[in-house]
Amino acid sequence: MVLTRPQSVWLRKLFAGLLLFSLASGTASADRVYQLKFATLAPSGTTWVNLLEDWAEQVKQESDGRLVFKIYPGGVQGDEPDVLKKIRFGQLQGGAFTGYGIGHIFSPTRVLELPFLFNDIEEIDYVRARLMPEIAQGYRDNGYELLGWMEVGYVYFFSKYPIRSLEDLKHRRIWHWQGDPLGSAFFQASGLAPVPLSIIDVYTSLSTGLIDTVYTPPLGAIALQWFTKTQYITNVPMANGIGSLVVSLRFFQNLPQDLQKLLKRTGEETGEKLIAATRIDNRKSLTTLKEHGLTFVEPGEGMSDEALQDLRDRAAAELIRKDYIPAQLFDRTRTLLDRYRATQAGGN
Repeated sequence: MVLTRPQSVWLRKLFAGLLLFSLASGTASADRVYQLKFATLAPSGTTWVNLLEDWAEQVKQESDGRLVFKIYPGGVQGDEPDVLKKIRFGQLQGGAFTGYGIGHIFSPTRVLELPFLFNDIEEIDYVRARLMPEIAQGYRDNGYELLGWMEVGYVYFFSKYPIRSLEDLKHRRIWHWQGDPLGSAFFQASGLAPVPLSIIDVYTSLSTGLIDTVYTPPLGAIALQWFTKTQYITNVPMANGIGSLVVSLRFFQNLPQDLQKLLKRTGEETGEKLIAATRIDNRKSLTTLKEHGLTFVEPGEGMSDEALQDLRDRAAAELIRKDYIPAQLFDRTRTLLDRYRATQAGGN
Protein backbone atom coordinates (compact mmCIF):
# COMPACT_ATOMS: atom_id res chain seq x y z
CA MET A 1 0.00 0.00 0.00
CA VAL A 2 1.45 3.32 -1.09
CA LEU A 3 0.60 6.30 1.10
CA THR A 4 -0.18 9.66 -0.39
CA ARG A 5 1.84 12.60 0.87
CA PRO A 6 -1.03 13.95 3.04
CA GLN A 7 -1.49 10.48 4.59
CA SER A 8 2.23 10.19 5.26
CA VAL A 9 2.34 13.59 6.94
CA TRP A 10 -0.73 12.68 9.04
CA LEU A 11 0.85 9.41 10.21
CA ARG A 12 4.10 11.13 11.16
CA LYS A 13 2.14 13.63 13.24
CA LEU A 14 0.17 10.80 14.85
CA PHE A 15 3.35 8.89 15.81
CA ALA A 16 4.96 12.06 17.13
CA GLY A 17 1.88 12.79 19.19
CA LEU A 18 1.83 9.28 20.64
CA LEU A 19 5.53 9.53 21.50
CA LEU A 20 5.01 12.85 23.29
CA PHE A 21 2.01 11.43 25.18
CA SER A 22 4.05 8.41 26.23
CA LEU A 23 6.93 10.56 27.47
CA ALA A 24 4.54 12.88 29.28
CA SER A 25 2.79 9.94 30.93
CA GLY A 26 6.09 8.48 32.07
CA THR A 27 7.14 11.82 33.53
CA ALA A 28 3.81 12.24 35.27
CA SER A 29 4.13 8.75 36.79
CA ALA A 30 7.67 9.45 37.97
CA ASP A 31 6.64 12.79 39.46
CA ARG A 32 3.49 11.50 41.19
CA VAL A 33 3.33 12.21 44.92
CA TYR A 34 2.04 9.38 47.12
CA GLN A 35 0.64 10.37 50.52
CA LEU A 36 0.71 7.94 53.43
CA LYS A 37 -1.81 8.95 56.10
CA PHE A 38 -0.53 7.30 59.26
CA ALA A 39 -2.25 7.18 62.68
CA THR A 40 -1.06 6.34 66.20
CA LEU A 41 -2.41 6.51 69.74
CA ALA A 42 0.93 7.91 70.96
CA PRO A 43 0.70 11.59 71.93
CA SER A 44 2.74 14.28 70.21
CA GLY A 45 6.13 14.90 71.76
CA THR A 46 6.66 11.29 72.90
CA THR A 47 9.60 9.18 71.82
CA TRP A 48 7.29 7.14 69.62
CA VAL A 49 5.92 10.09 67.65
CA ASN A 50 9.31 11.81 67.43
CA LEU A 51 10.80 8.73 65.77
CA LEU A 52 7.81 8.39 63.45
CA GLU A 53 8.33 11.99 62.37
CA ASP A 54 12.03 11.29 61.77
CA TRP A 55 11.00 8.33 59.62
CA ALA A 56 8.59 10.49 57.64
CA GLU A 57 11.29 13.06 56.97
CA GLN A 58 13.79 10.39 55.91
CA VAL A 59 11.32 8.88 53.42
CA LYS A 60 10.47 12.31 52.03
CA GLN A 61 14.13 13.18 51.52
CA GLU A 62 15.17 9.83 50.03
CA SER A 63 12.17 9.73 47.69
CA ASP A 64 12.76 13.33 46.52
CA GLY A 65 9.31 14.21 47.81
CA ARG A 66 7.49 11.43 45.93
CA LEU A 67 6.34 9.68 49.15
CA VAL A 68 5.19 11.83 52.05
CA PHE A 69 3.59 11.04 55.40
CA LYS A 70 0.76 12.78 57.19
CA ILE A 71 0.95 11.61 60.80
CA TYR A 72 -2.10 11.70 63.10
CA PRO A 73 -0.90 11.31 66.72
CA GLY A 74 -2.75 11.15 70.02
CA GLY A 75 -5.67 9.00 68.91
CA VAL A 76 -7.26 11.79 66.86
CA GLN A 77 -8.34 9.15 64.31
CA GLY A 78 -9.95 7.07 67.05
CA ASP A 79 -9.09 3.84 68.84
CA GLU A 80 -7.13 1.18 66.96
CA PRO A 81 -10.21 -0.67 65.56
CA ASP A 82 -11.41 2.72 64.21
CA VAL A 83 -8.06 3.26 62.50
CA LEU A 84 -8.15 -0.20 60.92
CA LYS A 85 -11.65 0.46 59.64
CA LYS A 86 -10.48 3.73 58.06
CA ILE A 87 -7.55 1.89 56.45
CA ARG A 88 -9.97 -0.62 54.92
CA PHE A 89 -12.05 2.24 53.49
CA GLY A 90 -8.97 4.05 52.18
CA GLN A 91 -9.30 7.08 54.49
CA LEU A 92 -5.96 6.16 56.07
CA GLN A 93 -3.15 4.01 54.70
CA GLY A 94 -1.25 2.90 57.79
CA GLY A 95 -0.62 3.15 61.49
CA ALA A 96 1.45 2.19 64.51
CA PHE A 97 -0.45 -0.47 66.45
CA THR A 98 -0.22 -2.11 69.85
CA GLY A 99 -1.09 -5.75 70.46
CA TYR A 100 -4.79 -4.84 70.63
CA GLY A 101 -4.81 -3.59 67.05
CA ILE A 102 -2.48 -6.38 65.93
CA GLY A 103 -5.05 -8.86 67.18
CA HIS A 104 -7.48 -7.48 64.60
CA ILE A 105 -4.86 -7.93 61.86
CA PHE A 106 -3.37 -11.34 62.67
CA SER A 107 -4.28 -12.60 66.14
CA PRO A 108 -1.70 -15.45 66.38
CA THR A 109 0.98 -12.75 66.70
CA ARG A 110 -0.20 -12.16 70.25
CA VAL A 111 1.35 -15.39 71.44
CA LEU A 112 4.30 -13.02 72.05
CA GLU A 113 2.12 -11.02 74.45
CA LEU A 114 0.80 -13.81 76.65
CA PRO A 115 1.10 -12.81 80.32
CA PHE A 116 3.86 -14.30 82.47
CA LEU A 117 5.39 -16.28 79.60
CA PHE A 118 8.84 -14.68 79.16
CA ASN A 119 11.39 -14.01 81.86
CA ASP A 120 13.45 -11.37 80.07
CA ILE A 121 13.99 -9.38 76.88
CA GLU A 122 16.53 -11.85 75.50
CA GLU A 123 13.94 -14.64 75.55
CA ILE A 124 11.45 -12.42 73.75
CA ASP A 125 13.95 -11.45 71.05
CA TYR A 126 14.98 -15.07 70.48
CA VAL A 127 11.44 -16.38 70.02
CA ARG A 128 10.20 -13.40 68.02
CA ALA A 129 13.05 -13.66 65.48
CA ARG A 130 12.06 -17.25 64.74
CA LEU A 131 8.35 -16.51 64.42
CA MET A 132 8.70 -13.32 62.39
CA PRO A 133 8.54 -14.82 58.85
CA GLU A 134 5.15 -16.40 59.47
CA ILE A 135 3.92 -13.32 61.29
CA ALA A 136 4.82 -11.09 58.34
CA GLN A 137 3.06 -13.52 55.98
CA GLY A 138 0.02 -13.55 58.25
CA TYR A 139 -0.24 -9.77 57.99
CA ARG A 140 0.07 -10.00 54.20
CA ASP A 141 -2.60 -12.68 53.94
CA ASN A 142 -4.99 -10.35 55.77
CA GLY A 143 -4.36 -7.29 53.60
CA TYR A 144 -1.51 -5.51 55.42
CA GLU A 145 2.23 -5.11 54.99
CA LEU A 146 4.38 -5.27 58.12
CA LEU A 147 6.95 -2.48 57.76
CA GLY A 148 8.59 -2.59 61.18
CA TRP A 149 8.35 -4.26 64.58
CA MET A 150 8.16 -2.25 67.78
CA GLU A 151 7.22 -2.61 71.44
CA VAL A 152 5.33 -0.64 74.05
CA GLY A 153 7.22 -2.41 76.83
CA TYR A 154 6.58 -4.39 80.00
CA VAL A 155 3.05 -3.88 81.30
CA TYR A 156 2.36 -3.23 85.01
CA PHE A 157 -0.75 -2.64 87.11
CA PHE A 158 -1.18 1.01 88.16
CA SER A 159 -3.78 1.57 90.86
CA LYS A 160 -5.14 3.99 93.43
CA TYR A 161 -4.75 1.17 95.97
CA PRO A 162 -1.93 -1.30 96.70
CA ILE A 163 -2.27 -4.67 94.93
CA ARG A 164 -0.25 -7.56 96.32
CA SER A 165 -2.30 -10.53 95.15
CA LEU A 166 -4.87 -11.66 92.63
CA GLU A 167 -7.39 -11.50 95.47
CA ASP A 168 -6.66 -7.76 95.84
CA LEU A 169 -7.45 -7.32 92.14
CA LYS A 170 -10.93 -8.77 92.67
CA HIS A 171 -11.78 -5.74 94.81
CA ARG A 172 -10.66 -3.21 92.23
CA ARG A 173 -12.50 -1.46 89.43
CA ILE A 174 -10.00 -2.43 86.78
CA TRP A 175 -9.99 -1.19 83.22
CA HIS A 176 -10.29 -3.64 80.35
CA TRP A 177 -9.48 -2.45 76.84
CA GLN A 178 -12.90 -2.87 75.32
CA GLY A 179 -13.10 -5.71 72.79
CA ASP A 180 -9.65 -7.18 73.53
CA PRO A 181 -9.85 -11.02 73.52
CA LEU A 182 -6.48 -11.47 75.21
CA GLY A 183 -7.52 -9.18 78.06
CA SER A 184 -10.86 -10.99 78.32
CA ALA A 185 -9.11 -14.36 78.61
CA PHE A 186 -6.78 -13.03 81.31
CA PHE A 187 -9.61 -11.56 83.39
CA GLN A 188 -11.79 -14.64 82.94
CA ALA A 189 -8.94 -16.89 84.10
CA SER A 190 -8.39 -14.57 87.07
CA GLY A 191 -12.06 -14.50 88.07
CA LEU A 192 -12.14 -10.71 87.62
CA ALA A 193 -14.98 -8.50 86.42
CA PRO A 194 -13.29 -5.49 84.76
CA VAL A 195 -14.81 -2.32 83.32
CA PRO A 196 -14.57 -2.34 79.49
CA LEU A 197 -13.65 1.04 78.01
CA SER A 198 -11.94 2.48 74.94
CA ILE A 199 -8.40 3.58 75.72
CA ILE A 200 -9.48 7.11 74.85
CA ASP A 201 -11.86 7.13 77.84
CA VAL A 202 -9.41 5.86 80.46
CA TYR A 203 -8.04 9.16 81.77
CA THR A 204 -11.50 10.63 82.32
CA SER A 205 -12.71 7.40 83.93
CA LEU A 206 -9.78 7.43 86.36
CA SER A 207 -10.65 11.03 87.22
CA THR A 208 -14.33 10.26 87.90
CA GLY A 209 -13.67 7.02 89.78
CA LEU A 210 -15.39 4.77 87.27
CA ILE A 211 -12.13 2.78 87.35
CA ASP A 212 -9.26 2.80 89.85
CA THR A 213 -6.79 0.37 88.24
CA VAL A 214 -5.19 0.20 84.79
CA TYR A 215 -2.43 -1.79 83.10
CA THR A 216 0.21 -0.10 80.96
CA PRO A 217 3.98 0.22 80.46
CA PRO A 218 5.65 2.95 82.55
CA LEU A 219 6.27 5.10 79.48
CA GLY A 220 2.61 4.79 78.52
CA ALA A 221 1.49 5.79 82.01
CA ILE A 222 3.50 9.00 81.70
CA ALA A 223 2.65 9.74 78.06
CA LEU A 224 -1.08 9.31 78.71
CA GLN A 225 -0.87 10.98 82.16
CA TRP A 226 -2.55 8.03 83.86
CA PHE A 227 0.12 8.04 86.55
CA THR A 228 -1.29 11.34 87.88
CA LYS A 229 -4.47 9.49 88.86
CA THR A 230 -2.81 6.48 90.51
CA GLN A 231 -0.53 6.05 93.52
CA TYR A 232 0.72 2.47 93.34
CA ILE A 233 2.56 0.20 90.87
CA THR A 234 2.51 -3.55 91.40
CA ASN A 235 6.10 -4.54 90.77
CA VAL A 236 5.30 -7.58 88.62
CA PRO A 237 5.62 -7.16 84.84
CA MET A 238 2.66 -8.96 83.25
CA ALA A 239 3.81 -9.11 79.63
CA ASN A 240 5.91 -7.28 77.10
CA GLY A 241 3.48 -5.24 75.02
CA ILE A 242 4.07 -5.68 71.28
CA GLY A 243 3.62 -3.21 68.43
CA SER A 244 3.86 -2.90 64.65
CA LEU A 245 4.28 -0.32 61.92
CA VAL A 246 1.71 -1.34 59.34
CA VAL A 247 0.50 -0.16 55.94
CA SER A 248 -2.37 -1.27 53.73
CA LEU A 249 -1.17 -3.98 51.33
CA ARG A 250 -3.18 -2.36 48.54
CA PHE A 251 -1.43 0.98 49.08
CA PHE A 252 1.96 -0.72 49.36
CA GLN A 253 1.56 -2.72 46.16
CA ASN A 254 0.42 0.36 44.23
CA LEU A 255 3.71 2.11 45.01
CA PRO A 256 6.51 1.95 42.43
CA GLN A 257 9.09 -0.73 43.22
CA ASP A 258 11.72 1.74 44.39
CA LEU A 259 9.29 3.33 46.87
CA GLN A 260 8.21 -0.08 48.16
CA LYS A 261 11.84 -0.94 48.89
CA LEU A 262 12.42 2.45 50.50
CA LEU A 263 9.37 2.17 52.75
CA LYS A 264 10.22 -1.38 53.76
CA ARG A 265 13.88 -0.66 54.52
CA THR A 266 13.26 2.51 56.48
CA GLY A 267 10.29 0.93 58.28
CA GLU A 268 12.49 -1.91 59.54
CA GLU A 269 15.14 0.59 60.63
CA THR A 270 12.57 2.72 62.44
CA GLY A 271 11.18 -0.34 64.20
CA GLU A 272 14.63 -1.19 65.51
CA LYS A 273 15.08 2.39 66.72
CA LEU A 274 11.69 2.30 68.41
CA ILE A 275 12.50 -0.94 70.24
CA ALA A 276 15.82 0.40 71.52
CA ALA A 277 14.41 3.80 72.52
CA THR A 278 11.31 2.30 74.15
CA ARG A 279 13.36 -0.05 76.31
CA ILE A 280 15.58 2.81 77.47
CA ASP A 281 12.66 5.18 78.09
CA ASN A 282 10.67 2.59 80.03
CA ARG A 283 13.62 2.06 82.38
CA LYS A 284 13.94 5.82 82.82
CA SER A 285 10.20 6.12 83.34
CA LEU A 286 10.33 3.79 86.34
CA THR A 287 12.76 6.21 87.97
CA THR A 288 10.59 9.18 87.01
CA LEU A 289 7.53 7.56 88.58
CA LYS A 290 9.42 6.99 91.84
CA GLU A 291 10.45 10.62 91.81
CA HIS A 292 6.80 11.61 91.43
CA GLY A 293 5.98 9.70 94.59
CA LEU A 294 4.40 6.52 93.25
CA THR A 295 4.88 3.52 95.53
CA PHE A 296 6.18 0.24 94.12
CA VAL A 297 4.30 -2.64 95.73
CA GLU A 298 6.06 -6.00 95.97
CA PRO A 299 3.84 -9.03 95.33
CA GLY A 300 2.74 -11.32 98.14
CA GLU A 301 2.19 -15.07 98.17
CA GLY A 302 -0.96 -14.58 96.13
CA MET A 303 1.24 -13.70 93.16
CA SER A 304 3.75 -16.51 93.33
CA ASP A 305 5.39 -17.76 90.15
CA GLU A 306 3.28 -20.93 90.31
CA ALA A 307 0.02 -18.96 90.63
CA LEU A 308 0.90 -16.64 87.75
CA GLN A 309 1.98 -19.50 85.47
CA ASP A 310 -1.25 -21.34 86.21
CA LEU A 311 -3.16 -18.17 85.33
CA ARG A 312 -1.18 -17.89 82.07
CA ASP A 313 -1.97 -21.46 81.06
CA ARG A 314 -5.68 -21.05 81.76
CA ALA A 315 -5.78 -17.82 79.74
CA ALA A 316 -3.88 -19.49 76.90
CA ALA A 317 -6.29 -22.44 76.93
CA GLU A 318 -9.21 -20.06 76.50
CA LEU A 319 -7.52 -18.26 73.61
CA ILE A 320 -6.74 -21.60 71.97
CA ARG A 321 -10.33 -22.76 72.43
CA LYS A 322 -11.52 -19.65 70.59
CA ASP A 323 -8.82 -20.13 67.90
CA TYR A 324 -7.46 -16.67 68.65
CA ILE A 325 -4.03 -18.25 69.12
CA PRO A 326 -3.56 -21.70 67.49
CA ALA A 327 -2.50 -24.52 69.80
CA GLN A 328 0.31 -25.46 67.41
CA LEU A 329 1.80 -21.96 67.65
CA PHE A 330 1.55 -21.88 71.43
CA ASP A 331 3.32 -25.25 71.62
CA ARG A 332 5.98 -24.11 69.19
CA THR A 333 6.57 -20.94 71.22
CA ARG A 334 7.00 -22.99 74.39
CA THR A 335 9.41 -25.34 72.58
CA LEU A 336 11.52 -22.41 71.34
CA LEU A 337 11.53 -20.96 74.83
CA ASP A 338 12.61 -24.26 76.40
CA ARG A 339 15.37 -24.60 73.79
CA TYR A 340 16.69 -21.11 74.54
CA ARG A 341 16.60 -21.67 78.30
CA ALA A 342 18.44 -24.95 77.91
CA THR A 343 21.25 -23.30 75.95
CA GLN A 344 21.48 -20.56 78.57
CA ALA A 345 21.58 -23.06 81.39
CA GLY A 346 24.37 -24.88 79.55
CA GLY A 347 26.40 -21.67 79.33
CA ASN A 348 26.28 -21.69 75.53
